[in-house]
Amino acid sequence: MAGRPCSLAATLQIIGDRWALPAIREVMLGNHRFRQIARNTGAPTDRLAARLKALVESGVLERRPLPDDDRYSGYYLTEAGRDLGAITRELIGWGDRWVVTAPPGRIRHRDHELVT
Repeated sequence: MAGRPCSLAATLQIIGDRWALPAIREVMLGNHRFRQIARNTGAPTDRLAARLKALVESGVLERRPLPDDDRYSGYYLTEAGRDLGAITRELIGWGDRWVVTAPPGRIRHRDHELVT
């Protein structure tokens, strides 16, 4: 008997990798360059490159020229990626409460706070 379609399983195929949500978090914070994302996540560059490619292919991120230097491309959230904002905030809050023992920090974008 085949299982019924499961939105949760399908979603985890896209964002369930160890480096997917940290990479998305960095883009949400305004870090669009690969080097910034790699430095701030601590992800191995080969794995991060593969994960960013998969997030672009799945429609969560898009690559487009950087506004300050159009010779290079950066990673930006699509509408689907922006919709992950609430989920990301909830997971950070859950992790701050139940997993991470250090005091939680405030995560801020240039224009607004992501977590309070």
